[in-house]
Amino acid sequence: MSRRPSHPVRLLASALAAGALLTTAACSDGAGSQSASDTAAEQAGIAEQNAAEQTPSGSPTASPTGSPSASSGTLTESGARAALLTEADLEDDWNQVQDADKWRDRLLVGEVDVAAFLSAKAEAAECQQLLDGLYRDNLLGEPSGPSALTGFEQGESRLLEQVAGYDRAGLDDRLKWLDSLPQTCDEFTATDSDGNKRTVQVTEASVPDVGDAREGVHVTVQGSADATPVTLTLDIAAVRVGTSALTVTGGGLDGGQASSVERGVRQGTERLQTVLAGGTPSPQPTNLD
Repeated sequence: MSRRPSHPVRLLASALAAGALLTTAACSDGAGSQSASDTAAEQAGIAEQNAAEQTPSGSPTASPTGSPSASSGTLTESGARAALLTEADLEDDWNQVQDADKWRDRLLVGEVDVAAFLSAKAEAAECQQLLDGLYRDNLLGEPSGPSALTGFEQGESRLLEQVAGYDRAGLDDRLKWLDSLPQTCDEFTATDSDGNKRTVQVTEASVPDVGDAREGVHVTVQGSADATPVTLTLDIAAVRVGTSALTVTGGGLDGGQASSVERGVRQGTERLQTVLAGGTPSPQPTNLD
C-alpha cells in the first residue's frame, strides 16, 4: 500500500507548481484585469490552504522512522504463551510441569490478626491482600488482557511465572502497593481455620534493572505441616513492560530461590520485549552469565 506524502512534501509540490506558473506567465502576453504573477500567487495560496486543511491540527509534520519500542506492542494470547520461560532459560535442574495453574500452598491460607496492627483494619487489609494474592497467583490483580502461566520444580522448590496484559493505571498502583509491603506488613500473624498461628515476615528484595518498572519482595511464613514446624520462603519479582507485566515467584520449604528468580526475570523480560516488538523469542537464552 503506497503512503500519502507528508505535509512538507505537499507544500514543496505546491511551491514548485507556483514557480512553474510564474515562468509560464513571464513567457506569455499579459492580458485581462489580473496579472499572471498575481494569478500564480493566488493559486499557490489556495494549494497551501488545501494542504493545511487536509492535515489535522497538532499532527506531526513527518512520521518518525524506525521500529516501535518494545513497550508499545499489544500482547496477544499466543504472544503471552510465547513470552513464557522455558527450561533452557533457567539454570540448575528446573523441570517444567503441566499443572502449575493448580498449585496452591495451604500455608498461605489464613486470616490476618487485625488487633496486632497499629492502624488496624487498613494495614491488616493490605497484608491480607498479600496472602490472598500469593495463594491465588494474582499479586498484580486480575489481568485485563491475555495471560499465560507456567511453572517449574526442583526438589521441594517451585518457580512460577505469569505473563499478562493489564490496565496501565491499575498495574502502576499494584507495583506501588508491592513497594509499600515491607513497611506496612513488616511482620504479622495469620490464623488458619483450625486456629493454627502463622508468623509472616516481609522484606525488600532486589530486582534486576529491566523493563519499564519493577518491584520485589521476600516473604517467609512460619507455621506447621503435619504437626511439624516448617518455614515457607518465597522470592517475588514483578516487571512492567508497557501495559504488560511478568511475575516470577520462586521458593519453597527448602528456602528461597533469589538467584533463579533473578535469572527468570532477566530472561522473561527479554522474551516479553521480543514478543511485544513483533518478534519470536530465541529457543536458547541470549544473555548467559
